[in-house]
Amino acid sequence: MNNIEQYEFDRQGFLVLKDFLTSQEVTTLAPIINKLVNHGEDHYTQEPRKQSKWGPNYHFNAENGYHVNGGTKNGETIIIEDFFNFDPAFDCLVNHPKTMSYITKIVQGETGINNSELRVRYTDNASGTHGGGPTNPKYRYATNDHGIDAMMVRIIYFVQDVDADQGAFSVVPGTHKTRLPMPYTCSVDEEPGMIGLEVKAGDAILFTENLRHGGLTNQSDQVRKTLHVGYGPAWMMSQNIATMDEVPYIKPETWHRYDQGQRELFQAWLRTDPEYQTC
Repeated sequence: MNNIEQYEFDRQGFLVLKDFLTSQEVTTLAPIINKLVNHGEDHYTQEPRKQSKWGPNYHFNAENGYHVNGGTKNGETIIIEDFFNFDPAFDCLVNHPKTMSYITKIVQGETGINNSELRVRYTDNASGTHGGGPTNPKYRYATNDHGIDAMMVRIIYFVQDVDADQGAFSVVPGTHKTRLPMPYTCSVDEEPGMIGLEVKAGDAILFTENLRHGGLTNQSDQVRKTLHVGYGPAWMMSQNIATMDEVPYIKPETWHRYDQGQRELFQAWLRTDPEYQTC
């Protein structure tokens, strides 16, 4: 992350990172994403269930280690959380060198992964806007003598092109710094200042959770699939909706695959668990 990127991230609250994934990473991830989406679509209504502290009721798929909630009709979306457990193909995103070169410049101190979501948005679906103005202290954005001091930030990886009509991720630049409450109650497509960030396969978007953001209505026949990974201070627990403020859900089998650098992104919460110490 160079000085210009740091300045622009501080000014706008986000960066669009072109050609961020290699062609090999896109080629590896795309079919596994499709496989997980198909599995989630087949199982999201099934038992067992897990009630989120935030309200939604998720299917917990113990065999594959993920939580899934939502619907697959027009206007709906499904969210598959803890996708890291599903297949070793996702391991490349844990301690991803290029990603960490950005994260370590905007999250101060020991860093951990706290969020992992595969978002699947069907035709006519829009993601409601949130963030901007006074918000949960967990998502605050600040600067100090050491530079940017963000709490939770996310990176979105794209393995397909997404234009405005296909439900582009959208932001209101600069709203991560406002201290005034958001005055608008309109839809994401009508909110003043909201812009869609069009991307190509292999691109990524990095943003602070304190930024006003959402997703434009998907007006196309393309099912939009994006991988979200969240980072913050190592002490922050899971920010996945299904496991909010619990220990991040990493199966022992997944932990066993990881090298030391990958484990350190979860280790603050798992290093004392006997089940993981034996891996």
